[in-house]
Amino acid sequence: MIDAKARAVLNDLERHDALEREQNVPRRERLRQVTPDVGRFLHTLVLATRPRVILEIGTSGGYSTIWLATAARSVDATVTTLEIDPVKVQQATSNLREAGVDDAATIVQADAFDYLRDRRKPIDFVFLDAEKEDYLRFLELIVPLLPVGGLLVADNLISHAEDLSQFRHRCESHPHLSAVVVPIGRGELLAAKID
Repeated sequence: MIDAKARAVLNDLERHDALEREQNVPRRERLRQVTPDVGRFLHTLVLATRPRVILEIGTSGGYSTIWLATAARSVDATVTTLEIDPVKVQQATSNLREAGVDDAATIVQADAFDYLRDRRKPIDFVFLDAEKEDYLRFLELIVPLLPVGGLLVADNLISHAEDLSQFRHRCESHPHLSAVVVPIGRGELLAAKID
């Protein structure tokens, strides 16, 4: 499912991420991305659940977008990824083109809060990897857009356990969600919409 072109870009992004972390590049300047096992997790979830509409909040350099887009192409789904930083939009655009998945994913340079508030159509699968202090506010906008059976995956639930404790509690106690934290990568919250 991951062809040689996409794999080469993923490898480059993994090396770039490791180097930035080694050099202690400030968080806001880094191309922050999920770990490779989380990329495979996202890819597998899309293949298994076959969503029609996928939304990613927080594109950065496009690493997770490539994983989502390659799976989306296999199940005839669409991926929209939101990024507010114009520099990262430019980098992600180049990476998606080089990986050969720019036809399967659309980058929207926008404020994700505005995008979600204006959205009326359902979203089957949401991957949330944005600023941690915004997760709770995002949750209240995402849940109404998920159909029954729709999925929310959120990154960093273990690495940022304290920062995201309220978000985690809200997901696990939400009357319209069934949620669990999966201990891969930096901790992935997986929540399904229930009625």
